[in-house]
Amino acid sequence: MDQIRVTLPDGNVKEYPKGITPIEIAKCISPRLADAALVAKVYATDGNGSQSKTGIYANSVDPEPDGGLLYDLRRPLEQDVKLRILTDKDADALYVFRHSAAHLLAAAVTDLYPNVKLGIGPPVENGFFYEFLRDEPFTPEDLEKIEKKMHELAEKDLPNERKLLPKAEALKLYRDSNQLFKCELVEEKADEPMVSFYTTGKFIDFCRGPHIPSTKRIQAFKLTNVAGAYWKGQEGNAQLQRIYALAFYTQKELDDYLHRIEEAKRRDHRKLGTELDLFSIQDAAGPGLIFWHPKGGLIRTLIENWLRDELQKRGYDLVFTPHIMLFDLWKTSGHANFYKESMFGQMEVEKADYQLKPMNCPGHILIYKSKLRSYRDLPVRLAELGTVYRYERSGVLHGLLRVRGFTQDDAHIFCMPSQIESEVEACIDFAYAVMKNFGFDKFEVELSDWDPTHPENYPGKATDWEHASNSLAAVMNRMKIPYKRIVGEGAFYGPKIDVKLIDAIGRPWQLTTVQFDFNLPARFGLEFVGEDGARHQPLMVHRALLGSVERFFGILIEHYAGAFPLWLAPVQVEICPVSEKVIDYAKHLHETLKNHGIRVHLDDRNEKLPAKIRDAQLQKIPYMLVVGPKEAETGAVSVRHRSKGDLGPRPIADFVKALQEEIASRAIN
Repeated sequence: MDQIRVTLPDGNVKEYPKGITPIEIAKCISPRLADAALVAKVYATDGNGSQSKTGIYANSVDPEPDGGLLYDLRRPLEQDVKLRILTDKDADALYVFRHSAAHLLAAAVTDLYPNVKLGIGPPVENGFFYEFLRDEPFTPEDLEKIEKKMHELAEKDLPNERKLLPKAEALKLYRDSNQLFKCELVEEKADEPMVSFYTTGKFIDFCRGPHIPSTKRIQAFKLTNVAGAYWKGQEGNAQLQRIYALAFYTQKELDDYLHRIEEAKRRDHRKLGTELDLFSIQDAAGPGLIFWHPKGGLIRTLIENWLRDELQKRGYDLVFTPHIMLFDLWKTSGHANFYKESMFGQMEVEKADYQLKPMNCPGHILIYKSKLRSYRDLPVRLAELGTVYRYERSGVLHGLLRVRGFTQDDAHIFCMPSQIESEVEACIDFAYAVMKNFGFDKFEVELSDWDPTHPENYPGKATDWEHASNSLAAVMNRMKIPYKRIVGEGAFYGPKIDVKLIDAIGRPWQLTTVQFDFNLPARFGLEFVGEDGARHQPLMVHRALLGSVERFFGILIEHYAGAFPLWLAPVQVEICPVSEKVIDYAKHLHETLKNHGIRVHLDDRNEKLPAKIRDAQLQKIPYMLVVGPKEAETGAVSVRHRSKGDLGPRPIADFVKALQEEIASRAIN
């Protein structure tokens, strides 16, 4: 019998009979591995075990980024390969698991509603969907029935089996069953002469796979909703019903995710923004434009004032630039060419075209260029809390997180090549300090790079891009910051470091960006006089720490669920007198706290005490002072905390001192 050579993950090379399956190899390695196995990943190799491209790629899905192919565990191996057995520890296996769950959904639907027409059913983040054409809409009761049927089929441990049919036979199969959408897919996507199908019990689907071995492992899923979807996403095509679902390996993972979803709803900044009277979006003004109410405006002022103080401590100069500038400026910068889809239209003023600024960088460049700089002047660090305007389609606008007008905490650093890495390092250090100050201590970092296969999207020389990317990578390596390189996500003028913070419920948010720019200095002819007396071109760093004040504020609301730490809370103390008899003492307390710099509110409404405390709790005010005859007599206060409850009586002087210490420390809890 012919033998094939299989290279295992530990580097060992073993010979097996040709046609052996991955699951058989897994059993040879370890029964425990075989029980945990979900799918295999194979790489074609030459006779020496080195990776190569050969016939393994025929009639298969496109290779993964690392060159591997996902295989069913029972698919025969016909040539030399490198083999990995994937379990629930591998991200690729989860993708396959959810794809198999989509087939289980389709099997249940066709069992319950035999006349449905089938669309597509891919895995998506956190789950999957499948599309169906049906005369009647799927109801919540239908989803319950379908979910119950899925569990029944899963318990039967139905195998997911791969079959190959001639293309003509595949088309006949679907024509006979009046599955016209599937016929269309076979015509377009099937590689002749054989077409790959998968069966799950009675259900059969045109699919390249792979799939997990059987339905038994698919237990933790939940059908969530039904949405309309045009066939192939093209308006004018038939409208199908898309059933969405969640799927995880275990019920605990599913329950945890559902809890996070509910928690995210509770923390939604749009809902809390209204309840806490922080901001609004006014129909009369237009979508995507934010109105900051007094409480939200106060928090914004605290954020900006802290940031401005830090900027000056770290050697930045604060500047302001116009909101509107000549359109020719944006031609020079390249934005008119590379960024035009995100810019509002021009406006004519005295026969000249002007443009609302989508970026602050050209304005800072003009300030730099206003006089000739010496190498002794560098680095020049210009910072601005500058409002910019970008055209976002109404369908993607989302509260504070996606808007049309927003304020960037923007800075641009002009420096010599010898200074670039130290400046980037200082920017990252600053970013971490900012996020920790506001209560974030978990981060993910990405290096967003150019795509060398599409150089037309990136002006400048390839050598400049490579040098810039290597410089950013060197900084992160020196700072021992783990990062992931993302090809094709760089800005048009240079690669960038993106820092994502992780919020209180584990969600990543894109925030800080540090970008290397060698293009704009050349476009604007920027210069400095070097130590040698000659003129040289500076390099430039674009840097935003909060990203935008609006987006950061939205993230902050959701991170704290509206319960801001004391130093950021718009109202820090609520005074709740129990009756009119103590109102004079309550007013005295109000003035005392106010004179000590405490943001305090006196609830002098003719309401009962429980109602006052409840309303203060709903407004998430950190401290409530209950004032009755006893407190008025002793000159004390009875202190309640919004999360800790009753803290008991305290002398007013002690309470004020403790408040001031907590505010000064910017304590999070």
